[in-house]
Amino acid sequence: MKDTAAANIGKFEHPGITAKGEKRAHVALNDPQTLWFNTGTLCNITCANCYIESSPDNDRLVYITADEVREYLDQLEDRNWGVREIAFTGGEPFMNPAMIDMARVSLAAGYDVLILTNAMLPMMRKRVKEGLVALNAEFPGKLTLRISIDHHQAENHDKERGTGTFEKTLVGMRWLQSESIPMAVAGRTMWNESDSESRAGFAALYAREGFAIDALNAGQTVLFPEMDESVEVPEITTECWGILNKSPNDVMCASSRMVVKRKGAARPSVLACTLLPYDPEFEMGETLKEAERAVPLNHPHCSKFCVLGGASCSA
Repeated sequence: MKDTAAANIGKFEHPGITAKGEKRAHVALNDPQTLWFNTGTLCNITCANCYIESSPDNDRLVYITADEVREYLDQLEDRNWGVREIAFTGGEPFMNPAMIDMARVSLAAGYDVLILTNAMLPMMRKRVKEGLVALNAEFPGKLTLRISIDHHQAENHDKERGTGTFEKTLVGMRWLQSESIPMAVAGRTMWNESDSESRAGFAALYAREGFAIDALNAGQTVLFPEMDESVEVPEITTECWGILNKSPNDVMCASSRMVVKRKGAARPSVLACTLLPYDPEFEMGETLKEAERAVPLNHPHCSKFCVLGGASCSA
């Protein structure tokens, strides 16, 4: 039995059926658009509610290499997935010494590249800044950095990420803006604000700073629901698609997979979801071919974040 919060005891135990004996919803990989790489779970900060438990000490997922990324890009071509975007997440991706090389390999292969970052010190090192400037010049319009800003006000952001982190992130964003490197933002909807209130707050921030980011564009300002596993959530059955007027094609695992490398592993492996790096049920094998099977929505995050929350980590 998997580790399930008390509010959901009895649920999310069987991949085929729910606690009530109903047929659990599955999602097929029918239109792959994004292949994610976790660059490693090490991060320069420790957030209060990190989706992936990243910290300066968590090395459960180790640094992936440019050669390993290249191998999966070759698999993409062999499998003819039709992916348009290669995305990198962490931890803090710029702590991985191969980050610029991994981005270059992906851009040179013709993909758009998205890098999730807190835009703090790891990104602001001289070698990294020079690499980003060079990539942006060589592949104009193909590279985007999505900056983690939990809230548009420093007080709330710093409660999550630590005192002074809001201003440090803005320093990095100001540099990116000065170099005309495209940016997006990832925030959170955990502040008792409506979507429109949050977007208005981010719009005001962008206006004050002169950032070329659209607060109303859900791809440029992504607002993620908070994933609190202590809250009871419903299981998603096959009947739910009609009841909710939603399609399984809209769920993140219909269009993406994530590659990780576990500490001590000889090779990387492919996961169904960016949000569930430690649950063995969502590990699909070492190859993209193995990862083409359907994913059972057998975790609270599947319900709250993807189906009910309507969120996606991709642009």
